[in-house]
Amino acid sequence: MNLKRITASLLFLSTGFLTAQNQKPIANDSIQDLMEVTIIANKLLGSKFEARNRTGSAYFLTKQELEQQNYFDINRVLGQVPGVNIYEEDGFGLRPNISLRGTSPERSSKINIMEDGILMAPAPYSASAAYYFPNINRMQAVEVLKGSSQIQYGPNTTGGAINFVSTEIPSTFKANARASYGSYSTFNGYANVGDSFKNFGYMVEYNRRQSDGFKNLDMGGNTGFEMNDLVAKFRVNTNPEASVQQSLDFKFQYSDEESDETYLGLTNEDFRKTPFRRYAGSQKDLMSTDHTQFMLTHTANFSDYFRVTTTAYRNDFKRNWYKLNDVSANGQSTSIANLLDNPGDFPLLFGIANGSQDFAGSALNLKNNNRAYYSQGIQTKADYHFLTGDVYHDIEVGLRLHQDEEDRFQWKDGYNMIDGNMNLVNAGVPGTDSNRITDANAFAAHVLYKLKYGKLTITPGIRYENIKLERNDYGKNDVNRTGSDLSSRSNETNEFIPGIGANYKLNREFSLFGGIHKGFSPGGTRPEESSEQSVNYELGTRFNHNGLSGEVVGFYNDYSNLLGSDFAASGGVGTLDQFNAGEVNVAGIEAQAGYDFLKSNSNFSLPLTIAYTFTDATFQNSFDSNVGIWGTVENGDEVPYLSRHQFNIGLSFIATKFEAHANARYRGEFRTQAGSGSIPANEKVGSNFLVDLSVKYHLNKNLSLTSNLINVLDNEYEVARVPAGLRPGHPFGVYGGFEFRF
Repeated sequence: MNLKRITASLLFLSTGFLTAQNQKPIANDSIQDLMEVTIIANKLLGSKFEARNRTGSAYFLTKQELEQQNYFDINRVLGQVPGVNIYEEDGFGLRPNISLRGTSPERSSKINIMEDGILMAPAPYSASAAYYFPNINRMQAVEVLKGSSQIQYGPNTTGGAINFVSTEIPSTFKANARASYGSYSTFNGYANVGDSFKNFGYMVEYNRRQSDGFKNLDMGGNTGFEMNDLVAKFRVNTNPEASVQQSLDFKFQYSDEESDETYLGLTNEDFRKTPFRRYAGSQKDLMSTDHTQFMLTHTANFSDYFRVTTTAYRNDFKRNWYKLNDVSANGQSTSIANLLDNPGDFPLLFGIANGSQDFAGSALNLKNNNRAYYSQGIQTKADYHFLTGDVYHDIEVGLRLHQDEEDRFQWKDGYNMIDGNMNLVNAGVPGTDSNRITDANAFAAHVLYKLKYGKLTITPGIRYENIKLERNDYGKNDVNRTGSDLSSRSNETNEFIPGIGANYKLNREFSLFGGIHKGFSPGGTRPEESSEQSVNYELGTRFNHNGLSGEVVGFYNDYSNLLGSDFAASGGVGTLDQFNAGEVNVAGIEAQAGYDFLKSNSNFSLPLTIAYTFTDATFQNSFDSNVGIWGTVENGDEVPYLSRHQFNIGLSFIATKFEAHANARYRGEFRTQAGSGSIPANEKVGSNFLVDLSVKYHLNKNLSLTSNLINVLDNEYEVARVPAGLRPGHPFGVYGGFEFRF
């Protein structure tokens, strides 16, 4: 048996799922009785073939699928994936809140967000809240791993990992451009160019997004954003005839954002009247960010059996979210979250916040939520595969040394409110609100072994995480950081994280897979904060019968200790301190299926896809969540921010010159405080049903005209009650544009 020939065949089959614009998908979607190929350096999966033959749950969104809907909102992209639970915040997907299999969704802090295999949260160990999120407009694939399928990736191993695969250096000269413009003066423009030669390759791309926003500020003004994103990649490589094939890839990425976003939502009453209103007290709110990334990747293929990939990386992120934090006047003071929950208790403060009440003194306290982050490290992965008789073996060993840091240097400014306009009264002193540094040093290692014999594949593995966290708080009176009032604390974690998965192919149409693995998320800087611990199980089947393909998976996560975090974004104080929430059980079902009604027609396609997720998450003990972000929890209460039911259906018509894609999504209601039974009106975010359409007309092989309709039914719906008050989703929007390929 020739392993080189087998590997080449598998790679051919993997790429076969990426079809040209006017081609039908290759009808080779059966449960393949073939070996798994080596994972490519910057990818977790690499293809739909890999996803459908894992020993655990996996989902792969191809470049073709991303281009069909032409979404610029990551919430809408991931809404098509079973097992993903999201609540929106701004209507454009700037800062998504993502949960995988019942993990806490706030700021996507309990899952691994990666780009090209590198952790992308600003400080993934010391401050994991994802205030920076990769730009979906420049991605060519999205990979989602859940269950035992993602034991290779950490530090969070409970729910899963999402990897964004950025545009690769093309093998031949290519240039692409696309642009769209539409509702609310929303513009999205993208262009790239790249080429490869014998020993050199390059790719440069740029994306510009901007919008005036769909919310209406009481005194007028934009409620939108402006974003720039630039990426450059360069590669040098050995000659094709070299005995050891080597390449060195360099990637540079820069992005910035100016968004008129706020934490201030609406009261129940005002949302019912005017859901797209913005109170006058939010007129100065502004999020400003800068992000840079440097990556240097060396790949050495010593043979068809042995590969080593090493990447050094550095990410820097700066942001200042200047926003209304609290209101105080005439001896009363309260946070904006409490103010909007109980406006009747604070009539003067609420009047000042919404602009209906003049107040000449300093009443509106705006926080400069100023933070600087970095994360850096080096990681290497070696993969060796071989045959012994009829048994296929693959051993993967990975190591990572990592450092990251969050530096908070914050202050508050005081404003008055006169005739609906805010005026600066007291300018704060930088560093007098929060003045601290939290850093992390981490070492991670994993070993994964694959064994395939006949129709059975088994993948046992183990991960190790050593994490040292330290926080140095200089205090509000030492803005020069002399150390005169220094308060320090630290915590260290050593954790072994085992897991095993198995896949058995009954025949070319059906397979069974399942696994068990340990779930883990690191605690915080306080020694009394235990890490998040769980044991996670999954059992599923994949099928392909007469053109109907899909997957059904049942999962059960048994938390012995769930961690809650004090995020201002979820209604807390914003200390980021974690607290032990005890035992939680999360059970659920994920189902997906696809069928092409015109599969026998060579000129047209009419594919239908469906996805359904059921999630039941309940506390198994009683406690008080300290800062009140979950409220007082009783045994049997449901975990907040998680919809029990989610459903997505997509229907497309694809011809040589024309294609149309419709996508409908239902997201069930969820509670914002722990509880059971019917959800109180002031603790509920209602269900919603949305329909989006995308149409393309291909003038020729190089140029296409595009049109997108968002929320076709123009439903007015609520997406969250955090950070403070009710927030609306994106109303009806229409966008037109073009795509150019060369």
